[in-house]
Amino acid sequence: MGQGSRDEVLGRLAEAVGSVTVAHPTRVAIDGPPATGKTTLADELAVVLRTQGRTVIRATIDDFLFPRAQRYPRGEYSAEGCYFDTHDYEALNRVLLDPLGPGGDRRFQHAVYDRTADTALSPPVTTAPTDAVLLFDGVFLMRPELVDRWDLRIFVSTALEKTVDRAVIRERRVPSRAEVERRWRERYIPSQQFYFATVRPTDRVDIIVHNDEPQQPVWETRKH
Repeated sequence: MGQGSRDEVLGRLAEAVGSVTVAHPTRVAIDGPPATGKTTLADELAVVLRTQGRTVIRATIDDFLFPRAQRYPRGEYSAEGCYFDTHDYEALNRVLLDPLGPGGDRRFQHAVYDRTADTALSPPVTTAPTDAVLLFDGVFLMRPELVDRWDLRIFVSTALEKTVDRAVIRERRVPSRAEVERRWRERYIPSQQFYFATVRPTDRVDIIVHNDEPQQPVWETRKH
């Protein structure tokens, strides 16, 4: 366990990425509950890696959602629905994680869905260089459908109560604080509690970034 400035922690994460030796692009999972700061951390890490000369592919679980009409068979506030009905893992593996993995042809697509327009996407197929880095952020990335696809596993941790406050700030377009809080307390937080109880994600990752204080994060290296 160590604490440092944000730049120091980003430097350590970049070192961890650089220490991965695989004969294909390095697939990095940045897991964690909603509103913990995963996307910001991944974006900042991408800048550091690009400065070091690495080709970085940025992608997110939000671009691998099922269409809205399919996502809520159990109701809009269902925690089980959040966990089981939201993300298209088969497509994620098929178009992104497997092509970049062992035996893959490195021809990938970074998205299959446009969340804003609620429409399917089919971006151009791109070929990644062998030494590329995929930085992929999202929830539930250690679940059984995905856990073996990662070459480095990072978990961004924040007290769940703190994520509610961050969500209210982040989601100003939502009609009311009460609506955001209801979604968090009934859907997102219970789905994370279910994930922790069934998958134990922090036991499966290589590094935990404790991000309660984003300018002074704490990193923890996990031994397996």
